[in-house]
Amino acid sequence: MTTIAYPPKPSPGDRIAVLSPSAGLPALFPRPFELGLRRLREDFGLEPVEYPTTRTLGATPRERADDLHAAFTDPEVKAVIASIGGEDAITVLPLLDRELVRAHPKPFFGMSDNTNLLAFLYSTGIVAFHGASVMAELGRPGALHPQTADSFRAALFTSGPYELRPAERWRDVDRDWADPASFDGEPETRPGTGWTWVNPGRVVEGRAWGGCLEILAWLLMADREISHDLSVYDGGVLLLETSEEMPSAREVFRTLRAMGERGLLQRFSALLMGRPKTWSLERPTTPEEGARYAAEQREAVLRALRALRAYAPHLPVVFDVDFGHTDPQLVLPYGGVIRVDGPARRITVTY
Repeated sequence: MTTIAYPPKPSPGDRIAVLSPSAGLPALFPRPFELGLRRLREDFGLEPVEYPTTRTLGATPRERADDLHAAFTDPEVKAVIASIGGEDAITVLPLLDRELVRAHPKPFFGMSDNTNLLAFLYSTGIVAFHGASVMAELGRPGALHPQTADSFRAALFTSGPYELRPAERWRDVDRDWADPASFDGEPETRPGTGWTWVNPGRVVEGRAWGGCLEILAWLLMADREISHDLSVYDGGVLLLETSEEMPSAREVFRTLRAMGERGLLQRFSALLMGRPKTWSLERPTTPEEGARYAAEQREAVLRALRALRAYAPHLPVVFDVDFGHTDPQLVLPYGGVIRVDGPARRITVTY
């Protein structure tokens, strides 16, 4: 089994690589990208370094892989962050030099389609970080959500335990990045609803693995970055969340069922389910429709765990943890240790 280790942390004043491993969307939407870069400099004291494909639409998988190699091997660069997700990072995976990356471990931050790279780094033996891409989180209109900012700062610069908290206020309704007026003020948020616990009778601790459910389904189909030796996931904490594409409850159920048939679900000691995104620019919903979508997804998850062959009926599950495509976004250590304390209703990560 590959030993998974935390890479060295950056310090304020260090350089951080800003890459687009999946889609060069900074070329289309410069406003949130430039705002995110400014916050990296002013709020976190880091100096962003861009690469040839960071703002390039249609870059080839080889070009994007070359940028990743260059960022990891540059001794002046102390961390790497994705500009945003997309849908094409899976084509980069076969081109990555695993030994080169393993020899130059650095913290990597990303989510959504960057689940591909998080899983790659996990299997390479490097703890990475789910969350805090430049455009979607750091480029938030108004100000950074304080819980996102605090979590990202702790993940960047500190080691040791960090207790997650339910969002005091949250949102999943976006503004159009193409409209300059979208950045004129603070986005509208809603009061927090807390977490929902299922099977909370014990305390478990394990290494985190998972990510965006749709991307994990692609990895399963392509047979990439998911170990054939499933014992590497024994006792881990499974992280799952869904994107703005809003997969149906039926699709969520079927994907989890496939993971159960693969033997994956049975290996984990707990499941953290990200708050689902229930609204998108392509599919705007009413609050009632969004609540119904979230309830149907929750039921699909529980049905997959309990029904059929009862893959994991007693698995502790926490719903609506803020680490997915909604705002705020808590940063989670991917491959790092997470403690789920059901009796105390507490979640503690180790950065």
